[in-house]
This record gives sequence, structure tokens and C-alpha cells, in this order.
Amino acid sequence: MTIQKIYEVSQKIKSSANAVFKGNPITIDLLLTALFAKGHVLLEDVPGTGKTVLAKTLAKSIHVPFSRIQCTPDLLPADMTGSSVYSQKTQEFEFHPGPLITSFVLVDELNRATPRTQSALLEAMAESQVSVDGKAIKLVPPFFVIATENPVESEGTFPLPEAQKDRFMMTVSVGYPELQDEIAIIEAQRCTVHPVEKVLNVTDAQTICDIQNEVVTVHVEPSVVKYLMDIVTETRNDARIEVGVSPRGSIALYKAAQAHAAINNRDYVVPEDIKMLVLPVYRNRIILNPESYMHGYTCDNILQDIIEKIPVPAYEGNL
Repeated sequence: MTIQKIYEVSQKIKSSANAVFKGNPITIDLLLTALFAKGHVLLEDVPGTGKTVLAKTLAKSIHVPFSRIQCTPDLLPADMTGSSVYSQKTQEFEFHPGPLITSFVLVDELNRATPRTQSALLEAMAESQVSVDGKAIKLVPPFFVIATENPVESEGTFPLPEAQKDRFMMTVSVGYPELQDEIAIIEAQRCTVHPVEKVLNVTDAQTICDIQNEVVTVHVEPSVVKYLMDIVTETRNDARIEVGVSPRGSIALYKAAQAHAAINNRDYVVPEDIKMLVLPVYRNRIILNPESYMHGYTCDNILQDIIEKIPVPAYEGNL
């Protein structure tokens, strides 16, 4: 697997997805970046912005098993992972896999599930396995979680704990589509077949696994690593931030930058890769102090201030 091949595969996936998903194309770029870096994505936005369509389109483009979990307060961990059921026919317990035993999974409205159920995702996201009845069950590679939550509505929801948020490589907002895109979405409703059904398989699971193994070889110059760490250190020293980025967050940005470089047909990371990914990777990894909230600051505001404050190292390309 070469960088050129990774670029070609990513272009095919983006072309296939853009034919159906009429939203910000950067969203697809970020999802592919997280997928290639073996990360997971939390989509935060109001209902009806195409999050489910995007997840289904991506899964069908790659031709991998896909399942959707609709979270509700009465959803139990076993409803996600599966459970053993006694069979009268065989006189033995048989394991019935749940929807989490798949490759691509959309966890819709994750913050409507109880903390106990939310925690069932932690092992799956961190180790690509689930434990049922004392046995570890490996999940189908490439295992990829796209979770959604409505950040506006709070009734009947359970805020995600920081440990849960930290497991997501990125937090992405889909946003409203542009005027012409929304007109195209409305006009597509005249079709008798849903646009997702027309999505072509442009690659396969093994290719994605090969890409995941290759992107870790993308070169990162020491000056770029220092630039990354300068940003991380500033989140820990900024008086407006109560909790800065953890080492896991540093690793997440490093891996995401490697994948983003490969998607853009480069075998080396440049500072612009870091700058572009700081907001989606870190917006849910910092906690502001109460005074910052009182003064109207947001995580994005402060991260943007930090990006502008830290000097960008001179970088001439692949050395």
C-alpha cells in the first residue's frame, strides 16, 4: 500500500459519499482521517442534518457490515454487545451477538443512554473487543464508531463523562447545508429509491485495514512534533482552562495528522495538518473553568486563540 494508493482510495470514497451527503465536504475528510487513524468520531449537531445518511453512505462505499443502535434510557449493555441464551434444542447456552458486533456502527443519540450503557462502548472503542460472559469477543476490523448527540436538548439525556469523550478521536459538527445543497436534498425526495441505496462499493474492508497499517509510517518532522506539543502545553497553562489536553490527546492529534497527510497525497506531515485538526480533536478534550463560561468563552474560541498564539515552524517539505 503506497501513499498514492491511499490518496486514490480516499478520493473514490469522498466522491461516492459527496454524491449523497449534501453537507460540508470537510466533514467527510475528517471522518476518513479518523477512520484511517483507527479513531472514532462523535458527531454533535441538531437532528436532521444528515448524520445517519453520512454514516450509512460511508459504510456502503467501503462495503463493510453496518449496524445502527438507537440509544434510549432503557437500553442495556447486553442490548448492544449481545448475550447468551439457553437453547432448548441443543441444551446449551448460545451466544446471540448484538449490533455492536460489527464493523461500522452508528450509535445514535448516545447521550440518551444511561452511563452504564455508555460505558459498554469504552472497551469496544479502546480495544476493538467486548467482554460477554467472561469471554473477549474481537470486533470486525476495521471497527469504527460514529456516535451522535444533540448538544442543545438536555431533557432525558445523560451528559457524556470526560473519559467517554476522550475515547473519540474527533468531535465534529455537521452543520446546516448550503442553500443549493439543501435544494438538492429536497428535490431528491421525488426519487422512489433512497439515494443511499444507489451508493457504489468503491473499496473493501481489507484495503482500509492496509491503509491503517500504512499511515503510521508517514513522516513527522521533530519541529512539527514540537509544534504539536507547544499547543498541548499551552492548553495546560492557559488560565482560562481548568483541564488541558492529556497525553492520549497528544497521540490522537499525532495519528490524525499522519492520516490527514496521507489523504492529501503526502508521506510527511506539515504544520497545516496540525492546525486544521486542533479544533475537532481537542474541542472535547479541554474543560474550561467557571469564569471562562461566565465571560462567554467556548472551547473553540480558546483553542483558536492558542493556534494564533503559537508560532508556526518553518517547514519546506519532505526532508
